Amino acid sequence: MVVSKSWTMVKHFEGAPKLEDFKLVEQELPPLQDGEILLESVFLSVDPYMRPYSSRLMKEGDVMIGSQVARVIESKNSAFPVGGYYVGNAGWRTHFVSDGKGLHPLLPEWPESLPRSLALGTVGMPGLTAYFGFLEICNPKKEDVVLVNCAAGAVGTVVGQIAKLKGCKVVGSAGSDDKIQYLKEIGFDEAFNYKTVSSLEEALKKASPEGYDCYFENVGGKFGDAALQQMKDFGRISVCGAISMYNDAERPSGPYIQPLILFKQLRMEGFLVTRWADRYAEGQKQLLQWVLEGKVKYHEHITKGFENMPAGFIGMLNGENTGKAIIQV
Repeated sequence: MVVSKSWTMVKHFEGAPKLEDFKLVEQELPPLQDGEILLESVFLSVDPYMRPYSSRLMKEGDVMIGSQVARVIESKNSAFPVGGYYVGNAGWRTHFVSDGKGLHPLLPEWPESLPRSLALGTVGMPGLTAYFGFLEICNPKKEDVVLVNCAAGAVGTVVGQIAKLKGCKVVGSAGSDDKIQYLKEIGFDEAFNYKTVSSLEEALKKASPEGYDCYFENVGGKFGDAALQQMKDFGRISVCGAISMYNDAERPSGPYIQPLILFKQLRMEGFLVTRWADRYAEGQKQLLQWVLEGKVKYHEHITKGFENMPAGFIGMLNGENTGKAIIQV
């Protein structure tokens, strides 16, 4: 018998998630039936979406939602040979049994030299979020000025580099000086630490006095209020997330944005990456090519040990990671 460990949500989060909100559970898995496979998680993902989606999709006591790169360790399904690596969506588990539905192999051209964990980051869901959310909604043009907040995270780092590939000027914000240094290393033209500037409005004006054509929104809240003021007429805004508001028990009131959208004639659109599910292969192939050519660089924040998943998740929500936050089992 194989014993699977999993992390469950003890109760719905009240404010910021805490370690005591999680419980480690062990379960013996049954023998495989014909057509089934047994997989062992190698890398697991922790992502901002897990915070708001936990209250929408989960009941108390459920295994935490999430994806992993997993290796087949036993198979009674010829389509899934032992030793194969797949991206699954089995939640925070060390082992799981599957009939193969919902498992996605790594791209066939994936080289051995490239970390498989990138299938959860730059060449996975966060990379696809950046690729489609930026290109399809912001529709960048050469010499556009692009603003990205949470720019040192898994999505923001990719958005900024794609914008540079498209010939844009890119401005990013992040929460530490080390992150600002990293953004400049990967090609951002301007970057500032939003935690240390005296005024967001002045920092945005200084980084781009002429304003912004495109804004990739990951944060929301006061940052979004300030950024909308700096948009050029006919600017495009892609709303990917609102991480600054995920832990709010009550929604704070902010400036009314309708006059800005009206008189600047802005286009502001929210999205979920699943909108482009039928085009994932296209996005992954392009992202992998850019990575292999050195045009898109990546950084991973690795937390080792399945027992540290809750701490890794909480740390990611607190902005401790540069690039993609990954748990290595």
